[in-house]
Amino acid sequence: MRGELLVAWAAQQKSFDSNSAVNSQTVGDIPELVLVLILLLLIATAVALVTQRLRISYVAGLVLAGLPITDLLSRRIGLDPFLVLNLFLPILIFEAAINTDISRLRSTFKPIALLAGPGSVFSAAIIAVLVKFGLGLDWIPALLVGVILANTDTVSMIAVFKEIRVPSRLSTIVEGETLFNDAAALVTFNLLLVIYATGTISTTQVIKEVLIVALGGGLVGAVLGYLCLPIYVRLRDPLSSLLLTVALALGAFQLGQFLGVSGAVAVVIAGLVFGNLGLPRSASASDRITLISFWEYAGFIVNTFIFLLIGIEINPLTLWQTLPSIVLVILAYQLGRILSVYSLLSVLRWIDRPIPLRWQHILILGNIKGSLSMALAVAIPLALTGRELIIELVFGAVLFSLVIQGLALPWLIKKLNISQVSAVTRHIGQLQLQLIASKAAQDELANLLKSGVLPKAVYEELWASYQAKVAVSERLLRDAYNQSRSGQMEPNYGQLDAIRRRLFLAEKAALGDALRKRIVPEDLVQSYVKGLDEKLLSLDDD
Repeated sequence: MRGELLVAWAAQQKSFDSNSAVNSQTVGDIPELVLVLILLLLIATAVALVTQRLRISYVAGLVLAGLPITDLLSRRIGLDPFLVLNLFLPILIFEAAINTDISRLRSTFKPIALLAGPGSVFSAAIIAVLVKFGLGLDWIPALLVGVILANTDTVSMIAVFKEIRVPSRLSTIVEGETLFNDAAALVTFNLLLVIYATGTISTTQVIKEVLIVALGGGLVGAVLGYLCLPIYVRLRDPLSSLLLTVALALGAFQLGQFLGVSGAVAVVIAGLVFGNLGLPRSASASDRITLISFWEYAGFIVNTFIFLLIGIEINPLTLWQTLPSIVLVILAYQLGRILSVYSLLSVLRWIDRPIPLRWQHILILGNIKGSLSMALAVAIPLALTGRELIIELVFGAVLFSLVIQGLALPWLIKKLNISQVSAVTRHIGQLQLQLIASKAAQDELANLLKSGVLPKAVYEELWASYQAKVAVSERLLRDAYNQSRSGQMEPNYGQLDAIRRRLFLAEKAALGDALRKRIVPEDLVQSYVKGLDEKLLSLDDD
């Protein structure tokens, strides 16, 4: 079965649309390509200026800017699915993974698992049924549309969250769903291509294949991530460290595909391992900043080109001719998201902290489609009946979600008062920033003293200056905490609960380690952990 999956994937790569770019037949010569890239960069810069002035989504602005130049550049450059799946996607996934704290994912694992797993399947099934009977497509094309549009590209949501403050738990759920939703979409998409190529497949084979592909991808990513850690620690040159991480991101994806497992899952796990175990081992803070800044820029430039190319790839005239069908598909994927989010998250209250209804509204409107959906649509084999219609439907849905939903999302967040922050919370946050920064600077001073860079006299002088800031911040934070307890100041329960949550999770992790080492009896640990879980459920959302 895995061999058949590889055959299907190879056939998929060979069936890319001849009109997609960049390739040797459409680019022409190198100077022409350079001129096109310069033009795209200038357009992206102009879009950044306009969107900042108008306070609209940068991603939506890129797509709209690409629409008028479709006829000018569509024959030279476009959205190449091979490039997206093998280069752009690993970069985006790895950039998100290394910036994700595993402890945060662990605290929100249940809602993430529900949305990225059963939620995606349920939503895809609803979309497929509506498309099947609404447009008269066969089951395989209808299921492909369902899988492609059940995938949520939350680049726009994360961009909005960077500008408008939202609770950290909501942001973590969105980031986690993004990480694992892309992997789930690729696994399911390839499985459908196997069914199309072979004509039939049993339920047992489906479950077995999904488990092998997903777990195998996780194993590949974990092994590669751990193998890179000792190499990274020994590298003293930050630029060489960058090369190692690029090789890890792209290599994990390609090795996963070669072995017949999920390359996307491999990149996710490799990024999580490296970001949570490798970055803390960096020789200096400057090395960590260099690495994080590089991947932040890499993700930004990839997103810029992807969404600009999406606008170039979309032909408004073609979409207008199939507008009724596109409207049906838009309603289908919106209905699928509504039913999956409201139904599954209503069950969550029995196993975890409930998700506020206002947050669920954000998760529904933030069901934005993007580059992966378009790449999968173009990657459908040429021989499949209805391929061109599927591409038009997906492109129309992507355009609607990026522009309409992308522009409406910030408005909804403000309307629901999710981003509302009190003056007390802002003041305490500023004090915490100063305390965290000063403590980190003192740690870095200790490293510099130990390595011989600083003489002890200079170290003591600089350390004392930071200690003064630490003392002031600690005193003001203590006064604010005492005032909130006595009722003299508006209580900042959310901030305190966020701290308590981290402490409770640290207790659970320590007990888990002790249990694995047979230091404490299991029956006592279970009762203690049950009490910790009850305390976690009683905390407010942060």
